[in-house]
Amino acid sequence: MRPIRVLVAKPGLDGHDRGAKVIARALRDAGMEVIYTGLRQTPEQIVAAAIQEDVDVVGMSILSGAHNYLFPRVVELLKEQGVDDVLIVGGGVIPDEDIPGLKKAGVAEIFTPGTTTSNMIEFIKSNLKREL
Repeated sequence: MRPIRVLVAKPGLDGHDRGAKVIARALRDAGMEVIYTGLRQTPEQIVAAAIQEDVDVVGMSILSGAHNYLFPRVVELLKEQGVDDVLIVGGGVIPDEDIPGLKKAGVAEIFTPGTTTSNMIEFIKSNLKREL
């Protein structure tokens, strides 16, 4: 049985990745295989990496405020490529009032500041679209 493969991405022009690196390390420490794409990724780059790496989860972190465009765009591009078995999650500084729209657009969960890494890990394990 292969480990859960997670792509951690920083979409948009956001230049801060400390939080994403903390999350990536926590996921790795929980036994997941983590691919970190680095800063300033376009939705197209994120989707290409997700497909190339055959990931189970795409996790995006954003602080810049462009989440209402970038997160749904990644969901849309994955669907266009016929990828419907990837769990998509997001996190960062995202206003509570934006969360319902992001979930409606296909983002399974939004993790805001203060969410524990153990809660994120449990959500991923409980909501994978493939059997462990």
